[in-house]
Amino acid sequence: MTAAAVVFSILVLAFVAVARALGRMYVTAPIAFVAAGAVLSIVVPVAVEGTAAVEVRAVAEVTLALILFHDAAQVRPRQIEGDRGLVVRLLLVGLPLTVVMGFMGAQLVFPAMPVMVALLLAAALAPTDAGLGAATVLNPVVPVRVRRVLNVESGLNDGLITPVVLFAIAAIAGEEGLRTGSSVLQAVVDLGVGAVLGAGVGAAGGLLLGWSRSRNLSTSGTRSLGVLVLPILAYCLVALVGGNGFVACFIAGTAFTASASWVDDEESALDGTEGLSELLGFAVWLVFGLAALPLLWGHVGWREMLFAALSLTVFRIVPVAVCLIGTGMRVRSVAFIGWFGPRGLASVVFALLAVEDLDLDDSLRTAISVIALTVLLSVILHGSTADILARRYGGWIRRTSPPTETAPATEPRTRRSLVPWHHRQA
Repeated sequence: MTAAAVVFSILVLAFVAVARALGRMYVTAPIAFVAAGAVLSIVVPVAVEGTAAVEVRAVAEVTLALILFHDAAQVRPRQIEGDRGLVVRLLLVGLPLTVVMGFMGAQLVFPAMPVMVALLLAAALAPTDAGLGAATVLNPVVPVRVRRVLNVESGLNDGLITPVVLFAIAAIAGEEGLRTGSSVLQAVVDLGVGAVLGAGVGAAGGLLLGWSRSRNLSTSGTRSLGVLVLPILAYCLVALVGGNGFVACFIAGTAFTASASWVDDEESALDGTEGLSELLGFAVWLVFGLAALPLLWGHVGWREMLFAALSLTVFRIVPVAVCLIGTGMRVRSVAFIGWFGPRGLASVVFALLAVEDLDLDDSLRTAISVIALTVLLSVILHGSTADILARRYGGWIRRTSPPTETAPATEPRTRRSLVPWHHRQA
């Protein structure tokens, strides 16, 4: 573990030292760390199993918990008032339709795959990751309204899909008889407990820190630390009493932002969760690169390639097109939003959870391989095309000025870590 920490620290230092130069070549952080992991897997083959697997899962779980809280906390209802309809369409129509299409596609492409494994595969690949399309989310040539919709969607869809993934894992575990506690009924109870405790922690934390701020009893720096503690508190509290920690963190972030209006004037409040989740995200991408090649080698055929291609295109673009009917969005805008649905950290963590909780039979191994392949392709394709396609789309917007896309909107609040390194101010 110590040696791994040394290697990781060196890689982080190397990356941040040349991040701007890499950004000019469209090499994002996920691309860089996945590539580093892939090289390490060839030079020094390492099996992620036993104690190492437990440690990797712990890092992945903490990363997902922080991301779920942070992304939910940064969505300001008042700032998306005018686009609430678009966001609701993408989350409540587009997201379920993506899962349905993925599930049906899995049943067709992999006829022998059990129903619940197909659901796990479809749900794990449904959420999007704004980090892989950072040049799109924050590129000023793209209309603010389009960028904000993409940002809010990616910030909330991983939290909304988490219960479905956990439900599928619990159902598969119940069928395998791995442990009596992993029943569907128990999973539902866990979700409820997590939601209730998460709401309490998030709301109480927002009110307490707001009270402290109004009476000048704290500083912006200490409040940032306080916010960082909230997802940790929610996750660990739920672990003590029994419940789902991921749902608790997502609901805690939502409740926090609802009770902490003061955060609108203090953007540094989320600095702690942002910085730690970014660093841990680097670690998850490195491990993914380390494990992806051995996992894919010998386990990827034409069926896996076909499903990955469908997941990144048809299963994303068609639901987006359906849910945006009647909004006035032009075809090019619909295609742009549809394409920039990259699969990222959430999908990787869901796969790690499945590997840890379930026996790896042939069908589950196929599902995990497909998830890994889809994310790997997404890292490369979305990371390398985001800036180029954003500029082309922005040029079309300037020439045509479509009214729906260019309607006045508030600049999206997003993680500063998503800003393309070559676009940041020196």
